[in-house]
Amino acid sequence: MSDVSEIGYAVDLGSADLRRLALAVVQPGFTGLTAPSWLLERLAEGLGGVALFARNIESPAQVATLTAAIHAANPAALVAIDEEGGDVTRLEHATGSSWPGNLALGAVDDTALTEAVAAEIGAALAELGIDLDYAPDADVNVEAANPVIGVRSFGADPALVARHTGAWVAGLQSAGVLACAKHFPGHGDTGVDSHHDLPEVDLGDPETSPWLVPFRAALAAGAASVMSAHVRVPGIDPRPATLVPAIMTGLLRDGLGFTGLALSDGLEMGAVAGPLGVAEGAVQAVLAGVDALCIGGGLADAETVDSVVAALVGAVESGRLPLERLAEAGERVAAAARLRDELRLAATAARTGRPVPGAAPAGRTAAARALRVRGSVPVVATATGPCVLELVAPSNIAVGDDTPSGLTTAVARRWPGLAPLRITDTAGVRAGLAAATGRPVWVVVRDPHRHRWMGSLVQQIVRARPDTVVIDTGWPGWSPPQGATHVVTYGASWASGEAVVDLLAP
Repeated sequence: MSDVSEIGYAVDLGSADLRRLALAVVQPGFTGLTAPSWLLERLAEGLGGVALFARNIESPAQVATLTAAIHAANPAALVAIDEEGGDVTRLEHATGSSWPGNLALGAVDDTALTEAVAAEIGAALAELGIDLDYAPDADVNVEAANPVIGVRSFGADPALVARHTGAWVAGLQSAGVLACAKHFPGHGDTGVDSHHDLPEVDLGDPETSPWLVPFRAALAAGAASVMSAHVRVPGIDPRPATLVPAIMTGLLRDGLGFTGLALSDGLEMGAVAGPLGVAEGAVQAVLAGVDALCIGGGLADAETVDSVVAALVGAVESGRLPLERLAEAGERVAAAARLRDELRLAATAARTGRPVPGAAPAGRTAAARALRVRGSVPVVATATGPCVLELVAPSNIAVGDDTPSGLTTAVARRWPGLAPLRITDTAGVRAGLAAATGRPVWVVVRDPHRHRWMGSLVQQIVRARPDTVVIDTGWPGWSPPQGATHVVTYGASWASGEAVVDLLAP
């Protein structure tokens, strides 16, 4: 027997035990609303976690049943989800989130409110049996053209991002759910989406780097985990940070003093899987200091899990991956599960009542306080409601194409049957203006500074209808033509959409 008792883990080098140890560091996804047999089998063998995606979510009752089945197969497994609030929601992918996202919270700049919003999200997750939230996003978004972070960030000021990151961590974990600060060491100063390619980030001096300030705040607030970024850091290593020991061990562990769970971003993302493949990426990530391997956003099957596990086992058997490093990673996953139990017990003891499904008073307050209005506010007086023209740009993978703009949901709830007209060209503008005869016009845009065609179409609409209200749900800084009313929401959550409807149609 090979004893690594100094980290509390002992394993036999027999193939079954080594496979169990490798399974402990994998967090895959799957398809369907119930746990497939292959997943339950691997959980029983020691699979350390499962990631839920929109494809696994239908209703609260269904999710609770699903997580109960996962925990029955392996009580120590961490059920994880990407529930940031705002634009990135899995629980409410069909409607948009009941909570505004980070940029709206940063615009309000009330850390007590941010903590309350995160606590509400945590209570909702805990009630459904979810253990780990891949949130908050701690990136400092200084690049207005960033195609993947944007409104997911609290803002462009490191100090602001830091204080709200710490508040979000504290709020989520007060509800008994593990927080995960991402994307280390920073994905905010990029113009490339790491889902597709390898961005580059100039970290500068780690002692003074502004991108690390929010991560220091997250650790000070007790964040249970940190997620890596698939970004290249010049001067350190040409590979993605996820695969670099000098970053995931030297900087995160030795430099910042982090002792918790280090997770990879999705290993099937283009920045890693493109040049290496998922299995080789997994081995290099563990070698670098990553403890839990997130896979399954796109590859969600037993074959993917088994290929990663086989690669880890093979790397140990060949001597390439020290057994102690794999055991250390497995122990950190187990420690996170123990911390989950402690946080959940404390949250249960402090709770005065059960969370009410769909109740998000802090979320509604934050969304309303975040609204910024330039120009007059024309009130909708017609019972038929406004004509809503939504200028549609493709969503990034983190948001997902199946999550609608929250304004769509809010409008349909106020005026049943009313749906926005989705527009991408001049022909759509003509059709939309024809449908708007005798009705107010609301135009919904998202990041027109990144999509020049969008600004051009807004100009056409405003020329024809000077009373147009332009509702901007993306990164701020762009302004519509002179004279148009401009409402800035700082995100596309359902909560923000409801705030807009309440403002314009009280």
